[in-house]
Amino acid sequence: MTVRAPHALIVALCVGIAASNAARLASVGVAAAALVLVAGAAALEGEARIGLLIAALACAGWWWGSVRLAALDRSFLEARIGTAERALLEVTAPARRSRFRLRVQAQVLRFGSIDVSEAVLLELPPGRAPPQGARVSLVATVQPPHGPEHGFDERTWLRRKGIHVVLHADEWRLVGRRHGLGGLADRLRLRVERPLERGTDGERRAVLEGIVLGDDQAVPKTLRDRFRASGLYHLLAVSGQNVALVAGGALLLVWLLGLPRWLGEVGALAAIASYVLAVGPSPSVLRAGIVGALASFAWLAARQRDRWHFLLLAALILLAWNPATLFDAGFQLSFVAVAAIFTLVPRLLDVLEGYPLPKKLAQVVAVSTVCGTATAPLLWFQFHAVPLLTVPANALAEPAMPPLLALALLAALVDPIAPGLATSLAWLAGWCAVYIATCARVIGGLPFARVTSGRVVAAAALCALLLAAYAWRRWRTN
Repeated sequence: MTVRAPHALIVALCVGIAASNAARLASVGVAAAALVLVAGAAALEGEARIGLLIAALACAGWWWGSVRLAALDRSFLEARIGTAERALLEVTAPARRSRFRLRVQAQVLRFGSIDVSEAVLLELPPGRAPPQGARVSLVATVQPPHGPEHGFDERTWLRRKGIHVVLHADEWRLVGRRHGLGGLADRLRLRVERPLERGTDGERRAVLEGIVLGDDQAVPKTLRDRFRASGLYHLLAVSGQNVALVAGGALLLVWLLGLPRWLGEVGALAAIASYVLAVGPSPSVLRAGIVGALASFAWLAARQRDRWHFLLLAALILLAWNPATLFDAGFQLSFVAVAAIFTLVPRLLDVLEGYPLPKKLAQVVAVSTVCGTATAPLLWFQFHAVPLLTVPANALAEPAMPPLLALALLAALVDPIAPGLATSLAWLAGWCAVYIATCARVIGGLPFARVTSGRVVAAAALCALLLAAYAWRRWRTN
């Protein structure tokens, strides 16, 4: 891959922002140094100018990342740990249940008599959970998050999300719903959920909601473990495939109606924005949404589409909003997988041309092999386990993904005018979910589906490197 100047400049910004996680340089002097370097670059030409601009943007990114982290570290409630007051909160995500409690991410709007705007984690006793988007009134006790325990540091994990305290409450009272963009997101999510709730139940609905909305909390733990062991867990996290189908559906509808292409691109932008709002701001869906939106904007502006440019801009936007996103497993896996697809899948497809594989199957094999190999070190680092049967699992499950997503999203689209048809479409999507769950259950249940031994992982990595070297040599000689 040839590195272009725009790519290098965006990478410099990203590296600078990421560096703020290691050391913070929020002084005005750093920003001034960036401006001086820009002024110096204006007097130069060629590679010298590019070099100075890279240094300037790295400094600017470092300064901005430091400023954002300082803002995310500010907390009004942290100084009130141990106190209790009546509070007004907005629920910003679906509740997550465990045997002994409910945990809900929320935004505090008022604490006592003081207006506040701070993200918190709300803990409630088991039972009825406040719905996403609800405004609730409750008496809350401010407590610190748990520290390192059983290999997981909840305090650090929450702090990277801008959450510094946990609010404990015994009961809550619904007093309204949130408005604005958040309220629109709640209505869109409800539009997708309604036909799924009517047309499916039990495990089918849980898997379907996991694939369509990225909400796997209702999926039984044993089945989630099978998804992880089989290498299919990524299907329960909304990814680029979902967003691509949403955008492609809008373009197809416009084409079938005989309308101009520009209207299709505008429709694709609206569909992508609606889906991202309905699903929620996870790194993988934001990355896919930003890339898809930039592709449509590029077509509307008659500009050349550069997938690397779009991917780097997506990384820049996510890091600029929260530099600590760098440590999020979803962010790491998403960007590493897409970068591997861009660089290695075409080469592997060239190698597979000599084998009697259908084109669609060859693409699934290539993408699964590349993504599984590229993300294996991250999976080991984050979860201390690596699935070995990713390729056959994805080859079996992948054919059911397009019809599942198409049926589920079409059900949400027609539900306001034909609820009976929407229920039938959701019922059909549920059977696709049953098939995918069966693939995960069968393959993930094999004794050699996943390795948790460091020695076995090292041996598998060595074999993968040897295979990659062989494939690379064969590709170079063709």
